[in-house]
This record gives sequence, structure tokens and C-alpha cells, in this order.
Amino acid sequence: MADIVGLLLPFFGLIVIGYIAARITKQPAEALGWLNTFIIYAALPALFFKLVSQTPIEQLTRVDFIATDLAATYLIFLLLFLIGCFLRRNSLADSTIQAFAGAYGNIGYMGPGLALLALGERAAVPVALIVCFENALHFIVAPGLMAVERGDKRSPWRLAADIVRKVLLHPFILSTALGFTAAAFSIGQPIAFQRFVDYLAQAAAPCALFAMGVTLALRPLKRIPTEIGYIVPVKLILHPLVVYVVLQAVGGFDPIWIESAVLLAALPTATNVFVIGQQYGVWQERASATILITTACSVVTVSLVLYLIKSGALPVQLFL
Repeated sequence: MADIVGLLLPFFGLIVIGYIAARITKQPAEALGWLNTFIIYAALPALFFKLVSQTPIEQLTRVDFIATDLAATYLIFLLLFLIGCFLRRNSLADSTIQAFAGAYGNIGYMGPGLALLALGERAAVPVALIVCFENALHFIVAPGLMAVERGDKRSPWRLAADIVRKVLLHPFILSTALGFTAAAFSIGQPIAFQRFVDYLAQAAAPCALFAMGVTLALRPLKRIPTEIGYIVPVKLILHPLVVYVVLQAVGGFDPIWIESAVLLAALPTATNVFVIGQQYGVWQERASATILITTACSVVTVSLVLYLIKSGALPVQLFL
């Protein structure tokens, strides 16, 4: 357990430092803009490029792993979407954001740093694949469902073009594609370039976690929505459990890939859920509350997941 605390203390400690700094300095939200720009357009893309470009090409083409992980995540999405639509009689737009709150984890900001710290370099490939393909699908599903609700005023052709552009030009997707190309053609990288990429990649986790703490401080909890009662356990407990069971049921995956997927599924709700809600004027305050509460609770649940992984208590072969 001391090892788990040692892993999580610096990790969540950076979030706490960001939170405290924001509360003390009382900087406006706009002050975070350039740090977020650096994280999204420089530091994290450099990390993804580094991880993917140094990986044998056969490991990067595991379509079975990508499809299985996405299927497990969207089982959670579908469950919460149906609960919102049919049990709670919410609008399609509200149900969409609620579903994302339970299925869209903070895999971009928190995932790479924690997974590499806890599981080592062997977790690099599954983490990069999950982050890129899950984000790409989320970027497609969100505007698509909002268009059905007529929360999106663009024409179908304009909407499709904007979705394609957003997916293909996203820094995470571009950097992974470049890394894939470098790995496929065994492109050599000059030492100076490697050092530059390393320098940027090393800044990714600290900056992202600090920015996350600041973001949480700028969105104080005003009220606890009713939906929190089931979204929090679904996101932090059911989501990683479903990912684990589905990956084990399909079989044929390296245990470290399964552990990486489970760890990423256990992460709290992504801040992008609030961004999507804000973009369409839907479920904004409740999305902010969900992010804050799942992040606070994840200190316990992520610790438990890490304990199960590091202690060997997570069965390697669930199905024979």
C-alpha cells in the first residue's frame, strides 16, 4: 500500500497544488488559456509521438483491442443514455451529456502520466491507442447526437465536414499518426529532435495535472445533482469492471494492455464533458459538479484499482 501512496501522492498532489494556487491567486479563467494550449498542442502530442514512434508496428495495429475497448466504453455510454432518456425522461441533449459523464474519463490529462508511472513503458502503446481512438469517437458522437436534438444549427454536410476536420486535425490524432508513420517506416530521428520531444513530453503530466486542479477550483460546487447518485459509481466502478470483463472475455491481450485499459477506465469524468455541455448550453453546472465529485472520489477508487493491479489480485485469466 505504501507503493500505491507513493504513486498517487505526487499525482494527485499536483492537482491539489493547482487547486490551491487558483483559490489563492484568484486568477480569471482566461489566465489558464495558454497553459492549456501548451498542454494540448505541444506537451501531450510530443508524449504520444514519442510513445508510438518507438513501438514495433505490429503492436500498433491491434484493431481487436481498440474495438473491444471502445465497445466496453460505449456499453456504459448506452446504459446511461437509456437511463436518462427513458427512466428520467430527460431530453436527448441532457441524456447525451450524462452518458458522456459516465463514459468519458480524463484519459488525456491523467491517463498517460499515471499509467506510465504505475505500469511502466509497456503501457505506452495501449494508452496511446485508447486516448486517440476514444477521443476520436467522442468527437464524432457528441455533435452527431446534438444535431439529432437540433442543438446544432449546422447543415448535415457542414456538420460532417466539421467533425472530420476536428478529428483529423486534433493534435492527439495528428501526433499519433506521425508516430505511427515513423514506426511503420522505421524513420530515424536525429538526437537533437529526440531530446526536444523528450523535453516537451516530460512537461505533459505535471502541467496537465496542475491545469486540472486550477480548472476544478474555477468551477465551485454549487449543488449536487440527483444524477450524481448513479453516475459516480458507474464511472468509477462499473466502467473499469465492464472494460476488464469484456477484454477478458474476448481474450488474447497482454495483461499489461488489460491493466492499462482498466486503469484508464477508472479515471474520473473528463473536463471535456463540461466543454461539450458549455458548447451546446446543456447540463453545464451539473457536468462541472460531476467532474469535481468524481475527481475527489477517484482518490479512493483509483487507489483500489492500482492496489488490485500491483498486488496481483486482479486475475490475469478470467475466462478459460
